[in-house]
Amino acid sequence: MNTNSNVYTIVYTTIVVVIVSAALAFVSMKLGPSQEANAKAETLRQMMTAAQIAPAEKLYASGNAEVLSLYANNISEAYTIGLDGQKNGELGVSKDNIQLIDKLKPQDKAIKAGGEATLPVYIFKSGRIVIPVYGAGLWGPVWGYVAFEPDCRTIAGAYFDHEGETPGLGAKIKDEPWFREKFSGKTVEWGDAPAFRLEKNAEATGATNAVDAITGATMTSKGLNEALNTWFGAYEKHLGMGAFFHALEEHAIEETTEEAEEE
Repeated sequence: MNTNSNVYTIVYTTIVVVIVSAALAFVSMKLGPSQEANAKAETLRQMMTAAQIAPAEKLYASGNAEVLSLYANNISEAYTIGLDGQKNGELGVSKDNIQLIDKLKPQDKAIKAGGEATLPVYIFKSGRIVIPVYGAGLWGPVWGYVAFEPDCRTIAGAYFDHEGETPGLGAKIKDEPWFREKFSGKTVEWGDAPAFRLEKNAEATGATNAVDAITGATMTSKGLNEALNTWFGAYEKHLGMGAFFHALEEHAIEETTEEAEEE
């Protein structure tokens, strides 16, 4: 065959493309399970950091198998809800069948469109409840996990991540422990708009549902603030009702105690 002909060039190019495609498909098939395992363990690390199951540095120093075991030993139940606040599914919690809703972008679209959402709720044996948040930062998606105390109102902890925010600025939502520690002890005011505030000098107002934005990272802070309030809004019918019933229970206990003291 004439190596200078167009036919030779087309045949040669086709063979190379087929070989490269087959090689990439083989590598992808072999690495797929490992990549999925890494992604699952990463999600569990973020969730358990938020729930204060273990410090982030310990979780990130642990192997995937250890992380899965720690989660299975500490999780009580996991399920999904719709935008009506009602359960619409169960998630496996045993070590051999850990199920997660970790593709958050489709759920974010469903929330904003008012469509059919499948929103995960993870309840740990400590009573803490973990939910995800997802939104857009300056250069790409930002997401994270927020843990609530059993009262469904007080934030126990949080963990945030990003795809490509600016190092030293927007990336601080992940890189700086002091930022996520600011959320611990804060409250979400269900029924208010916004339910939570992340903005410049927010804490100076004395509000318990506010955290100061990161200086010099306006767009990242704005994106995270919107993500928090969008997803909190999606969970309001579920967690807000939980907070309501918790308050009723606390009130009933107080009344019983007062009556006992009077007698």
